[in-house]
Amino acid sequence: MPEVEVVPLDRLSAGEIGIIQGYEGEEDLHHRLKELGLVAGTKVLVKRFAPLGDPMEILVRGYSLSLRKQDASKIVVKRTPA
Repeated sequence: MPEVEVVPLDRLSAGEIGIIQGYEGEEDLHHRLKELGLVAGTKVLVKRFAPLGDPMEILVRGYSLSLRKQDASKIVVKRTPA
């Protein structure tokens, strides 16, 4: 069985899928991310990155969301096979 890797969301490449496990950093950011639908157990697909790498676009709960890499680095995800 393959080893499950837990990484920050900003470490995933375009086309990779992750399942949100939790958050790091300040509580205010956690609340804002939860309001956007980024709650534990939610599957996210990294769609693409801006030409200079920031922000990144993810697909979550059927809609596209752009996040700064700084904010995405605070979201801990479990990398899953596509």
